[in-house]
Amino acid sequence: MKKRILFLCTGNAARSQMAEGLANAFHGEVVEAVSAGSHPAGWVHPNAIRAMAEIGIDIHDAESKSADRFENEAFDVVVTVCDSAARACPSWPNAKRIAHWPIEDPSWAPEGEQFARFVETRDDLEKRIDALVAELAGE
Repeated sequence: MKKRILFLCTGNAARSQMAEGLANAFHGEVVEAVSAGSHPAGWVHPNAIRAMAEIGIDIHDAESKSADRFENEAFDVVVTVCDSAARACPSWPNAKRIAHWPIEDPSWAPEGEQFARFVETRDDLEKRIDALVAELAGE
């Protein structure tokens, strides 16, 4: 049975969307990942879409979702990818465990550096997800 992961952020517009896309694209045979926000932005950041497209993952149809949508679902792990989400969702009743990855919001970077920050964030998320999936596989 696939392990279920929920990636939580504040707006569900960048980091958590990229994490969901990466986990499903690279590990979809062993995990089912979804993402949500404590205060969904209602859109996915164009640089997140572009950074993912650069490695062949299409998230242009992704939807910014509220964490409330998943509050009654069970997850093997809930990963907060920003400090705000960790404060807003310190516990998750139906999660076996919660992990916190304090990843800086790439959209806060100056305009000229922003896309490079999205790429760095994507690559950081990919490494963290690879390690998490390996850990979950060992359970």
